[in-house]
Amino acid sequence: MTGQFSAARDLRVDFFRGIALVCMFWDHIPGNPLGYVTLRNIGLSDAAELFVFLAGYGAMLAYGRAYLRDGYFPASVKVLRRAWVLYVAHVFLLAQLMAVVFVANARVETRDFIGEMGLDYFLNAPQSALVGGVLLQFKPVLMDPLPLYVILMTLMAGLLPLLVRRPWWVLVPSGLLWLLEKQTGLNLPSAPEGVWFFNPLAWQFLFFLGACCARPEPLVRLRAPDRLLLYRLLMPPALLFLLASLLLTLSWHWPALHDALMPAALAQLIYPISKTDLDLLRIAHFLVLAAVTVRLLRPGPWLERRPAALLRLLGRHSLEVFCLSVLLAPLADAAGAIAGDAWPVQVLAGLAGVALMTALAAWLDAVRHPRPVAHPATAGGTPQGTPHAAPVTSR
Repeated sequence: MTGQFSAARDLRVDFFRGIALVCMFWDHIPGNPLGYVTLRNIGLSDAAELFVFLAGYGAMLAYGRAYLRDGYFPASVKVLRRAWVLYVAHVFLLAQLMAVVFVANARVETRDFIGEMGLDYFLNAPQSALVGGVLLQFKPVLMDPLPLYVILMTLMAGLLPLLVRRPWWVLVPSGLLWLLEKQTGLNLPSAPEGVWFFNPLAWQFLFFLGACCARPEPLVRLRAPDRLLLYRLLMPPALLFLLASLLLTLSWHWPALHDALMPAALAQLIYPISKTDLDLLRIAHFLVLAAVTVRLLRPGPWLERRPAALLRLLGRHSLEVFCLSVLLAPLADAAGAIAGDAWPVQVLAGLAGVALMTALAAWLDAVRHPRPVAHPATAGGTPQGTPHAAPVTSR
């Protein structure tokens, strides 16, 4: 690899990460009308694929640059430090989520939030649940993404040199592991019983795909005319595939219509479209959607406008915003339940949650990137409180 990672930040990365955060929050509120306008309604993939892909993409930008600048050991330490931060965040978030759910369950008589969130195991076997939580085995509802991220970042620490220098040496075994999981159903055990909802043996493939796409050099080198010709040839079938995926997804809202129109042989071929095992149709839909979107939605002034800027703000602080969204989802669900699932209250709760997530991101932005304080100047041009003009030195 001879190229260097660009110092310029592609604003679309934070923009799309912000979209994923909002979609995941609304998807995590059962029965909320805002859940009908998220990514899961336009095709076979959803915000989870986008979030994991961008996790690999962003990690490669950050730590690939550190590897080229500082060498393997300092860069790998930074990756492991990030994995540790994610692990600590998961443990603290688990405790906070249990407290939120217990409070919501005590206030809402018509719902069993403890059972719905999978926390009855903690009440029945608290010691085993606590140990399982620390070992990433006990994962109540909404707590699946961070353990997956911890494992993926830990793997990246060891594979970083290959990802930067020899990406195919990672992608080929990663793809073979994904295929092996499809044939064998291998997964990690989860407490109290079952397996991981996001199977790391499958989802690692999408993570490393994202990492390899962030490299300054493309995986396959093509001349500009050949690349343009390839886009023109592939764009029509790509759009047809996205349209077919959209129609299939919409048909799920009307089961009788779906069953009447869907050929039995085709249904047997494509179902189940497993999210746990990252089904071929899910990853294919995401990659096609991503390729078309990146081709059509080019960087420009639109990224600086208010809606896009707010989504980029969320994306810049994805870990903290995600953790807050996990705590807000059951509260928004409880607010809707108290109001008898009235849709105006549900929509208001969903929008209020996004507002709180945005407020947190804005506060974090202000704390981490404070604006320089402007000192008022006197008539002579010297700032007040400064006895004489001092030379400006650069550090």
